[in-house]
Amino acid sequence: MIIIVDYGAGNLRSVANAIATLGYTARITSRPDDIRDAQAVILPGVGAAADAMRNLKQYDLIEPLRQFIRGGRPFLGVCLGLQILFTTTEEGGNHKCLNVVPGRVRKLPTGLKIPHMGWNQVKQKMSHPIFEGIPDNANFYFVHSYHVVPDGKPLIAGETEYGTAFCSVVADGNMIGTQFHPEKSGEYGLRIYRNFIELAQAAK
Repeated sequence: MIIIVDYGAGNLRSVANAIATLGYTARITSRPDDIRDAQAVILPGVGAAADAMRNLKQYDLIEPLRQFIRGGRPFLGVCLGLQILFTTTEEGGNHKCLNVVPGRVRKLPTGLKIPHMGWNQVKQKMSHPIFEGIPDNANFYFVHSYHVVPDGKPLIAGETEYGTAFCSVVADGNMIGTQFHPEKSGEYGLRIYRNFIELAQAAK
């Protein structure tokens, strides 16, 4: 079963609709046991990281998510769902996140229009199944004011230019995170979800 995590900080229906367009079904849930039993997990997100972490704690989802990801099963974090994988974020001060990926979340450089909103290219920095059938420098849809800074370069699967080059895709085996919204990114966004589902099927 593909699980979409409902923690009060995501455009859940859009993600579920994208999965349905591909002919698959995903369950939207906030139950810890559903995450523990899942074949694959999608963690979407919009809004502020501190609020997201507070909600995850309220729903008792923090440890199930950490255990799921560290267990090697397919996981996809989208936008805020990518950012809260990191150690800390400077959004709204300095807040602890899930600490699954070593690194921090920082604000985009000053002097730019914030948030970074609209279509932008993703330069592929590694070969990974999540990019199967997607050309290098393909365009995806972004809406964000902060970006992730992994401690290790090998985790950076994709980069995007907006005043500076920032990490827009993280990948480590079956753990993937995208700063852009695949569900808003047309054909190539749907291909991201299809590739993720195929990872999940291969991991059975």
